[in-house]
Amino acid sequence: MKAVLSWVAAACCLAGPLFATTINDKVTSFELGNGMQVVVIEDHRAPVLQHMVWYKAGSADEPKGASGVAHFLEHLLFKATDKMEAGEFSATVAANGGRDNAFTSYDYTAYFQSVAADRLELMMQMESDRMVNIRLTPENIATERDVIIEERNSRVENNPRALFSEQMNAVQYFNHRYGVPIIGWRHEMETLDLDDALDFYKTYYAPNNAILVVSGDVVPEQVRELAEQYYGAIPANPDLPERVRTQEPPQTAARRVAFKDARVAQPYVSRSYLAPERDSGDQEKAAALTILAEILGGGQTSYLTERLQFDSNVAVYSGAFYSGTSLDDTTFDIIVVPSEGVELEAAESALDQALADFLRDGVDPEQLGRIKMQLRAAQIYARDNVDAIANRYGRALTSGLTVEDEQAWPDLLQTVTEDQIMTAAREVLRPETSVTGWLMRKDDEVTQ
Repeated sequence: MKAVLSWVAAACCLAGPLFATTINDKVTSFELGNGMQVVVIEDHRAPVLQHMVWYKAGSADEPKGASGVAHFLEHLLFKATDKMEAGEFSATVAANGGRDNAFTSYDYTAYFQSVAADRLELMMQMESDRMVNIRLTPENIATERDVIIEERNSRVENNPRALFSEQMNAVQYFNHRYGVPIIGWRHEMETLDLDDALDFYKTYYAPNNAILVVSGDVVPEQVRELAEQYYGAIPANPDLPERVRTQEPPQTAARRVAFKDARVAQPYVSRSYLAPERDSGDQEKAAALTILAEILGGGQTSYLTERLQFDSNVAVYSGAFYSGTSLDDTTFDIIVVPSEGVELEAAESALDQALADFLRDGVDPEQLGRIKMQLRAAQIYARDNVDAIANRYGRALTSGLTVEDEQAWPDLLQTVTEDQIMTAAREVLRPETSVTGWLMRKDDEVTQ
């Protein structure tokens, strides 16, 4: 961040108009005959590329009772296919000087390879193979189920912050699958079987439910030719279900969570508010919330930092977070870590007062200007990373946005006004849509 700020300062002095320049990613998008969307993002500065296949199926698309199956299947796709043995995929990528992995979220599952530009055809050949030819055995299921359960042990069960966050999410969402952990509830993970994995695979792993994103030293014509050869030969799934999610009912009561664990080293207060996501063609409110998070808790000059750390010494850390790239309603989150000797009740009261004062006082125009400049600088730097830019478009497209929406986003952030920010703040920072959590030591007292 220091490097970014230094660059911003230099740019202000030497190249004032720079940040008024539109950020134009060189993007080409087209669709194959079987319904697979292809996005090509050109960057010819280095002979490397990122090859990604994104499936519009994540943990929020899982059937009830089978939580964790999307992530489970992600693991299983590194097993054997009709053409490759288990582990051969990653070994081949490594032998060609690249790296590969995969990840699952609420709205998508994605598989990627970062390789030299002349290895594109090999990556398409292998990735298209496992889109339809996965070969699973009962032994695969038993082994990999143990792996994901151990992953839950290490990432969640052994981490009180993760357990606390899991409880917060479950309370935030009454009816939506975002309240179920991506990795799954342990008791349901333990029952996942071959049929669960194959049912999810056969339903969602199809070209008409996938997006191919290739970024780096490529040209659209080359990508189109190879994509039609390897992915275009795969038939669409005519029975692909419509992507319908259960929606939240009106939230009309503030909720509280008190989570105690003997392993907690630093208690803190966490609060989440139900918040709207970025919608295609209507991203203004999400842009305002993105700026609001930066104003309230985006760094050492943020509003909460000034009030809670520097002015009153109530906290040693405060932050606000919002990511609108989501298919359905997301959350606006705030964390306050109290100073030594400050009770959680006092920290929460100080947070409430700071938010009330902000809603009364409004936005500092100078701070807003700085934040917009920092965002612009960060967005310019992000274009140097073929991995990051492919991820940005993949997340957007699997969350219901379009290429045009994603291209418009950087400039839209620059047009956000003080009035839009305050309107969004008043709509979102409402107690009745909130969950306030205290992460506590085992022997701490709950005073509220």
